[in-house]
Amino acid sequence: MNIDIFYLLVWFWIGLAFIVFPAALFVTAPYGRHSKPFGPMIQNRWGWLIMEAPSPLLFAYFFLTGEADKTAVHWVFFALFMAHYIHRTFIWPFRVRSGKKKMPMVIMGSAVFFNAINGPINGYFLGNFATYDLAWFSTGWFILGICVFLLGMFINISSDYRLINLRKPGETGYKIPYGGFFKWVSAPNIMGEIIEWTGWGIMTFSLPTLSFTLWTYANLIPRALDHHRWYQEKFGEEYPKDRKAVFPKVL
Repeated sequence: MNIDIFYLLVWFWIGLAFIVFPAALFVTAPYGRHSKPFGPMIQNRWGWLIMEAPSPLLFAYFFLTGEADKTAVHWVFFALFMAHYIHRTFIWPFRVRSGKKKMPMVIMGSAVFFNAINGPINGYFLGNFATYDLAWFSTGWFILGICVFLLGMFINISSDYRLINLRKPGETGYKIPYGGFFKWVSAPNIMGEIIEWTGWGIMTFSLPTLSFTLWTYANLIPRALDHHRWYQEKFGEEYPKDRKAVFPKVL
């Protein structure tokens, strides 16, 4: 693909994020704790695997088949992206205690659409157009970005597993989570993922990879706000009043 056409597509994709974000603030996606019958349904675990899988698979394909000369920097970026998605796609769904819960297939399909674009954009850019020499490892962009990325990954995974461990085997229903980053926000797992992909945009320092960062904000901030309102409505006066939704002391 010609680089000019590729960047035109990236700009279109970024523009779409700015349309989706305000719309998502007014629509609660009907899955997870917000789940309700909405057309054909699929078991949560398998729906999650199907909707996440296109991102790592297509990212890897376009990266590995790309014609760019790949330095150690490229391979570090490849490893970080794949580490996140291998856990998110093939490990986390089989650790969470979702029982017989189902998600609407339309939600799965919309996520497949997003991941089938986001993964290729990042993989195609890094595999074909990105130029990083070894000196990139010593730049402020890389050092700051990888620190932010790893911090976000730690917050994301540790918060997810704190939620998983709220329920003992056989238990159902929801509880108020405490401890860790739940001290400050209702959705620290989402906060962690936002921080993680902010770090990705910083350390790769390119428009195509930054597009993922912008889409992360557009997708996840509305979801965090929905979670926060849900906790407040379900638990009422029991729910900690000083918690924010996703950013401590801010939002």
